[in-house]
Amino acid sequence: MAVTDTIMQITSWAELRELLGTPAARAVTKERTRLHARDVEWLAASPFCLVATCGTDGTCDVSPKGDPPGFALVLDEQTIAIPERPGNRRADGFRNILENPHIGLIFLVPGRRETLRINGRARLVRDAPFFDDMIVKGHRPPLAVLVEIEQIFFHCMKAFMRSGLWEPESWNPGALLPHAQIVKSVQPCAETLEELERHYGPRYEQQLYG
Repeated sequence: MAVTDTIMQITSWAELRELLGTPAARAVTKERTRLHARDVEWLAASPFCLVATCGTDGTCDVSPKGDPPGFALVLDEQTIAIPERPGNRRADGFRNILENPHIGLIFLVPGRRETLRINGRARLVRDAPFFDDMIVKGHRPPLAVLVEIEQIFFHCMKAFMRSGLWEPESWNPGALLPHAQIVKSVQPCAETLEELERHYGPRYEQQLYG
């Protein structure tokens, strides 16, 4: 018997709602459409976010973005901008935005178990006066993601509590191979392992902004 033969799939919203039950009133009413002062404070403290996009063909992408706290610039009560920094240049999420402007963001603050979620519509901007406010270590971003907020709310703490994400005693990075070894084992590489180890060594950190 195949594993899929034993799967009990959920196929309707009614079935899903019957299984999960009805959300509490507080979970329903927490949605907002504009930044509150508490949201602005959270963004000012956040050095990291996850950016979710989807192309017109349904292809999805989630990309991490990180910079000094406050890197997501608040332009007004319904608009924020996220600077782009040097990366792998695949631009999967950016391609999705060009096809489909809908975007989802989760902003994290280290040590805090709740997250700030923002959903809205995005545009890619190659220059604007506010780029001067996103310079880090002398480097101006080559582009920014401009997000018009349609939905914003704080997400509960339970996922972080269950995972123990911020609890150092639960960390075990040594359980996994170093990144250079992972790269060498999962994808075709012309570089030797030693070359990859040098690439992901101290020089890698020196190239964060250019």
